[in-house]
Amino acid sequence: MYKRYFYQKVWCVVLAGSLLGLASCGHTRREQNKRANGGVDSLVHEIEYGLQIVPQSPLATPSQNKFAKVLGWKSTQSPTAAKGFKVVRFADSLNSPRNIYVAPNGDVFVAQSRTEKKGEKEEKVDARNTFRSESINNILRFSDENGDGIAEKKEVVIEDLEQPYGMLIHKDWFYVANTNALLRYRYRDGKPSGEAEKLIDLPAGGYNNHWTRNIMLNADSTKIFVSVGSGSNVGENGMEHERRRANILEVSLDGTEERVFASGIRNPVGMAIEPNTLSLWTAVNERDELGDELVPDYITSVKENGFYGWPYAYWGHFPDPRWKNRLPQTLVEQSITPDYAVGAHTASLGLAFNGAPGFPEGAYVGQHGSWNRSTFSGYKVVFVPFEKGRPVGEPQDFLTGFIADERVSTVYGRPVAVAFTKTYMLVTDDAANVIWTVKVEDYKER
Repeated sequence: MYKRYFYQKVWCVVLAGSLLGLASCGHTRREQNKRANGGVDSLVHEIEYGLQIVPQSPLATPSQNKFAKVLGWKSTQSPTAAKGFKVVRFADSLNSPRNIYVAPNGDVFVAQSRTEKKGEKEEKVDARNTFRSESINNILRFSDENGDGIAEKKEVVIEDLEQPYGMLIHKDWFYVANTNALLRYRYRDGKPSGEAEKLIDLPAGGYNNHWTRNIMLNADSTKIFVSVGSGSNVGENGMEHERRRANILEVSLDGTEERVFASGIRNPVGMAIEPNTLSLWTAVNERDELGDELVPDYITSVKENGFYGWPYAYWGHFPDPRWKNRLPQTLVEQSITPDYAVGAHTASLGLAFNGAPGFPEGAYVGQHGSWNRSTFSGYKVVFVPFEKGRPVGEPQDFLTGFIADERVSTVYGRPVAVAFTKTYMLVTDDAANVIWTVKVEDYKER
């Protein structure tokens, strides 16, 4: 579908036998492009994703919108997993399940929340699926007592939140990230209890659904990372309104000692600790309205005090044309090129590293799906292979079948978060109100 040069990278791995080989291979292709264009960097699009990309010119294709109409899944339908895996329903008949957190004891916590559009009434899409403009704002706890990938018990454990997303458990505390604050509850008898303690306020809401606030413990469980998306597409409301935004913040376990861990990250939603290097990785939604193939969403390791370009530059040092004649050149030069592109406008929200037997080593990325693009992209879970803590190959489709008929812009659902229990993968489908289990095909139930 897209021009790729991954085959060249594969041979570079064989010949160079190292990640340096990958890097030099990308450089060689770029030098070839420059020679073919009289010494000028080619901005012809080469690939949509991978370890090295050469973005095309901004607005090489016009900015277009294509919104999906969600049908929901019939009881006999499900997404399609990669060969060797099968899919079952962990739970259904939910209300916008967004994020998943698997507790140390195996309980599964799910934050139910969605974009709120003031003034809208309940909207019925079809006979199978009902959507509400008002977010339910609660957290559920599920139990799968026989380990078959299907939840037997469900209960609401927290209500009356403000668009919750991130969750984590540390010792006797259950943390929740609302869109406007980081909270914690006492964690007793396997669930949160009592009144919430507010640790810090967070900038609420955001441009085009950037309301999600995710949280993640650092590798030694001494700090909490908090992801906060931008309040605009490219700073068009003024950068004075972007304070503490487009950042990953770091706070102590009690909410003190806040600092910016990394900046210039337009909308970092998925976060995970890579198990070999123990470094933080994030999945990032990049900016809109520069054409079908710009700007690539990405996953990347997050460097402490690193700046990733937003809103002035993208994919390293490519300047955003909307900041022409007012670019802070020092920041453009400091902008870090992300590690791995996962496709323009894919809305890559979920991120998890393999955590169950039988799943290949690497990152699993939940792609909610495009809207600012003439054709669909995303609407699947992709797998990025890793070796020694680094991506080493082309992304592979892992969970697909969400698109019903692109000709009429219909989809069955939209994947969001990805998480692992000790034996299987879980994927939330917030549009269809389902949580899917993906497990090894010959998996023996306990």
